[in-house]
Amino acid sequence: MSLSTEVEVRSPRATLAQLAADPREKWPLHARRLYEWLTEHYGLDDPLPTLAAGWIAHQRSENTQRAYARGFRTFDEFAREMGVHPMGFTFMLADTFRLHLETAPTWVRVKGGKRWQMQRTGPPYSDASRANTLSATSSFFDYLDMVSDDQTHRKNPFFAVPRPVLDRDYSPTVGLTQAQVAKLLRTARDEHHPAVYRMRTYALLLTLYTVCLRTDSLLAANVEDLGYDQGHHVLRVKVKGGSTINKAVPPHTWDTLHTYLGGRKTGPLFVAVAGSRLTEQSAWRTIKAVARRAGLSSEVHLHAVKHWAVTHALQKPGAKLERVQDWADHNDPRTTRRYDRRRGLLDDSPAYGVSQDMVASLIDE
Repeated sequence: MSLSTEVEVRSPRATLAQLAADPREKWPLHARRLYEWLTEHYGLDDPLPTLAAGWIAHQRSENTQRAYARGFRTFDEFAREMGVHPMGFTFMLADTFRLHLETAPTWVRVKGGKRWQMQRTGPPYSDASRANTLSATSSFFDYLDMVSDDQTHRKNPFFAVPRPVLDRDYSPTVGLTQAQVAKLLRTARDEHHPAVYRMRTYALLLTLYTVCLRTDSLLAANVEDLGYDQGHHVLRVKVKGGSTINKAVPPHTWDTLHTYLGGRKTGPLFVAVAGSRLTEQSAWRTIKAVARRAGLSSEVHLHAVKHWAVTHALQKPGAKLERVQDWADHNDPRTTRRYDRRRGLLDDSPAYGVSQDMVASLIDE
């Protein structure tokens, strides 16, 4: 593809040629995948594939790398439709991309098609998806400015592009009652097929729920991260933000984990059948299958498990928000409140208690 960039940057090919080793070999998975995808469209001589992949590798967490790579693909598709090189965008085009996202259909799997066959027939992007995509593209141009020659400094075309206003207190995650969570766990333990997955799935869901973990943190853990601290069974994990902490593991969860491990002392805590580390995509497919067998909502997913755990903890008599916040590894109590699936339930409305007290006062008079 031969589109003018109008942006001068240090040639990645020239820079890499001066090095004794190719740093691209150390790129994380999502950076490599984006590089390969962009190279198919722009070729090896264009600086975009290397710059975009380097920007993805620059992100600290795998979740951010995945989300930004996905958002950049959406941006690149729009740029090619407009016949403009992504690095040659202006503010007007950036603002047009914002409007495009408001009506563009999303990618969905083709029902009955080949594995991973996708088509753009889904509903328009949600406010959160549009905000994430615009944040990703803006981040790319900030990165581009860092690697550009000082004499070619230019403004980020997405800097002034308005983004959707998101309700910080809203979460679309489906809520389950304690009875439904128990049914999901029983199904994973007793009914999940094939049988080889039963104990792994049960241990995975039980650990996510009782230890209150993000999926990526748990799947990144190794068997060697299990240990003891001040008389407690613990799992040492890296949480969002990069901190590494010890999380208390309740006795039943500890026993379940060791039953699943079957004496294994090293390697990833959760593994695929082939012995490699279990991927988040495989774990998502597994819980979808378990949820179907349990007769639960098709919207059940792994990230929701932490929401259910927080809701359960806050329902306990004498529960304190700050204690649950620490347990959930949240920096802001508003995040913990957003995870609470009881929010908005009319059964919990203070209106009833206030009205009851007022009626009693009126009768006493």
